[in-house]
Amino acid sequence: MAVSSHKPVGNDNLEKWESVASGGFGYVYKARHKDWGFDVAIKILRHGICPFMSLNEEAAHMDKASCEFVLRRYGIYQGCPPGAGPSMQNGIVMEFMRGGSVESLLRVLSGPPPWPLVFRLAHQVALGMNFLHFHGLMHHDLKPSNVLLTIDLNAKLADFGLCRVSTSASNNGEGSREESLREIGGTYKYMPPEAFKEPYEPHRSYDVYSYGILLWSIVTGKEPYGTSYGRVKEAICDGQRPSLVETDQNKAVGLKELVVLIKKCWDGDPSNRPLFIKCREDTENLFSKHEEGIHEAVQQVSARLKSPTSNQQSNTCVAVDVPPQTQGQTRSNDTVDFVRFTRTERPSAQDSVRVSTESMSIQDKAKFVDANRAKIIRSVVEVMSITEDLGDMVHGEAYSWIQAQLTSHEKMRVLYDRSLRSGGEVVKAAFYDALKSHHPELVRRLGGSS
Repeated sequence: MAVSSHKPVGNDNLEKWESVASGGFGYVYKARHKDWGFDVAIKILRHGICPFMSLNEEAAHMDKASCEFVLRRYGIYQGCPPGAGPSMQNGIVMEFMRGGSVESLLRVLSGPPPWPLVFRLAHQVALGMNFLHFHGLMHHDLKPSNVLLTIDLNAKLADFGLCRVSTSASNNGEGSREESLREIGGTYKYMPPEAFKEPYEPHRSYDVYSYGILLWSIVTGKEPYGTSYGRVKEAICDGQRPSLVETDQNKAVGLKELVVLIKKCWDGDPSNRPLFIKCREDTENLFSKHEEGIHEAVQQVSARLKSPTSNQQSNTCVAVDVPPQTQGQTRSNDTVDFVRFTRTERPSAQDSVRVSTESMSIQDKAKFVDANRAKIIRSVVEVMSITEDLGDMVHGEAYSWIQAQLTSHEKMRVLYDRSLRSGGEVVKAAFYDALKSHHPELVRRLGGSS
């Protein structure tokens, strides 16, 4: 049962603020509640993206779906986060998940976790989603970064910014495709084929399809598909699914049955996909065959996460999108995710940002992009190539707006305003890497690393 505070939590209640992440919908801070005596997560929605009503709706969904396998809400935040300016902001106070997410776990491990943990994650996500559907809610953005982990690597569903009541009205087909994507929401690599077509009426089978792709990621430790929205959409609608060819189904007891479940979940026909109550039953049976080994598996993974070579320096409770790998490429721990970010002063346009490749941090790259914004907008010509490199860090709606612009100057301005500005340091750092790849001379000329 969620412990919800009727009185808003304010700055007077909090101390030891720490900025831990930013994602497509907002920022997340870690803070210690003075009276409660433990750390909480504060999710602040971005200005201009979601109104306060949406925040209240997300909080209501979290309360309605409160259970062991869904992130717990403690209350509503109203105040001014340190370094965020004098304006009053609203947010959600949630439990702080010290284990990161399934996405960060796979990234640190550079592959899938031990089999007992694979089957437990599959079962716990099914339990959470079954509970959600039982209460008439759909998640609509089920993916590895939205499955958070406790310190003991138990899974909880998070990020209810797109959660909807399953009886919600359908898209009436009017307006642009950008409006349809905004209404449908979600991350396109985990969207079922029917969601790309108009009109589309949201249905619980959407989540089941996403669950199938999520299971594939957990089993293989890989990122599905490539980075181009258009190509991924075409592949999904043509019936192509992430490859299971390299998966040795004899490696673990029950893996063959789990692969069968994956294929049922991502079936192109929504009516053929199982309900989550069936997924729950199947995964419960499969996990029971590995339950004896779960303690050793958790210890093994925990030791890896605590290793000095691990890049998981800190954990947070919402997703931070990072550049995806192409299908078939194992996740690498070379890319930082769920790390501790510290707020830095934004440099002036005259500041010079010169650091070596070895020492250039995410913050350094973000500073470089901000300091050279005007010159970058004027000079970059490979805008669409860079946009595709950023993958799902650029949402479908923003991608369409960029593509619709007539000049590279206009395309670059839209990319900065719609994705880089709102995406925070992580997205700007990813943009820097893509810029360096496509325009190395420009980066050197502006004072970046060689």
